[in-house]
Amino acid sequence: MALSYKNPEFLIERDYDKCINCRVCERQCANEAHYYDEDLDKMMAIDKNCVNCHRCVTLCPTDALRIRKYPLEFKENYNWTGEMINNIYKQAETGGVLLTGMGNPTKKKIYWDHLLLNASQVTNPSIDPLREPMELKTFLGRKPERLEFDQEGNITNLPPQIELETPIMFSAMSFGSISLNACKSLARAASEMGIMYNTGEGGLHQELYQYGANTIVQVASGRFGVHQEYLDAGAAIEIKIGQGAKPGIGGHLPGEKVGEEVSRTRMIPKGTDALSPAPHHDIYSIEDLRQLIYALKEATDYEKPVSVKISAVHNVAAIASGIATAGADIIAIDGYRGGTGAAPTMIRDNVGIPIELALAAVDSRLREEGLRNQVSLVIGGSIRNSADIVKAIALGADAVYIGSAALIALGCHMCQKCYTGKCNWGIATQRPDLVKRLNPEIGTERLKNLIRGWSHEIKEMLGGMGINAIESLRGNRLMLRGIDLNEKELEILGIKHAGE
Repeated sequence: MALSYKNPEFLIERDYDKCINCRVCERQCANEAHYYDEDLDKMMAIDKNCVNCHRCVTLCPTDALRIRKYPLEFKENYNWTGEMINNIYKQAETGGVLLTGMGNPTKKKIYWDHLLLNASQVTNPSIDPLREPMELKTFLGRKPERLEFDQEGNITNLPPQIELETPIMFSAMSFGSISLNACKSLARAASEMGIMYNTGEGGLHQELYQYGANTIVQVASGRFGVHQEYLDAGAAIEIKIGQGAKPGIGGHLPGEKVGEEVSRTRMIPKGTDALSPAPHHDIYSIEDLRQLIYALKEATDYEKPVSVKISAVHNVAAIASGIATAGADIIAIDGYRGGTGAAPTMIRDNVGIPIELALAAVDSRLREEGLRNQVSLVIGGSIRNSADIVKAIALGADAVYIGSAALIALGCHMCQKCYTGKCNWGIATQRPDLVKRLNPEIGTERLKNLIRGWSHEIKEMLGGMGINAIESLRGNRLMLRGIDLNEKELEILGIKHAGE
């Protein structure tokens, strides 16, 4: 079509009194939003190409650039917003599905922000984590009904466990959706901080096998990169059934991102789209899932815990109960604000439920059925800070996955264009010129600092409650109170209102 009705999202403003025509912005923008006009001898901009990634603004040596929302206003309409109208224009011109990256940005209630933590005062003194021991070590895996010991006092019946120095893990992000340098940063940081990172469904690059002791390897519906050496490499295996950003549908890695190394790692032809079917074609019941769980345990001599990852959906508690009885050691639940490299916008923003409600419902159901000690619960879906983690553990989680927060630590500016493969920060891309912008050594240090800072804050909050071990907070909902929540929400969360 010759005429597009769709307006630019962002406006590039340039201060020509400051601009020195150094062309840094032109070289740094993979979206070609900047160009040099020789006739005018000045830098110019193509607003419609801008994705607001801030790369040009950050690196401009004279601070000459500003990006702001494009000022064109539609007639005010609460129902037909400018975003809705532009989406229709786009689909009317292309006939395609609206795609997006990262998590759900819509104005739905964020329950973490409506939960408040308790603190000690007179009768239960607080603890100073700088001067007294504070235990964040966490073990994930099935726990026995009772412990058995040999003559030397060693436990003899403990199933395989994952040991974490702090209850935080890097969530599933595959090589292909993110760059090898991003994967290296996550793997190194996990190794040095004593936590885990997850391969996602893209297999394991040969350079990452050395971090196997801190790796969770994923088995998804496409079985990309899954073989015996891969299963043996990880400390745990995760069966991916669902993902919070796109429950009920499969994955798609565009062929443009499938270069030589991604092709070799995923075991697919170079340049072809990597399509994960929506269902596992060997799983149509809990019994089928049980077969796969025990097939993976058999393949690894029962030496690794097996996790099952599901989306937070309406009947998530019943599903989790079935997974527990099917023999899973860990259940990972991903909420509807979970991030992604690419998802249909309508599904990301309208399918699934908040992770806070899902977690509380699952923890309650497993306790009622006497199954809670048989599985560990790991949750993800927009864990933004250390307070979210503490609240999650009080609601019943054993540990959390962080994805978007980890990528932001690496430099992500949340422009939500991951699916284009043109990430200017070298994260969600396979273009060599862009990948090299992310130094894995610097990335590792930034991630370590994030985990270190959050762990300190978790200790401070625990100490303020008079708790000296994270284990004592798990499922302790008396440490939570709600504000601006209705009776049904309080009932599902299993907490009291502030003031009670």
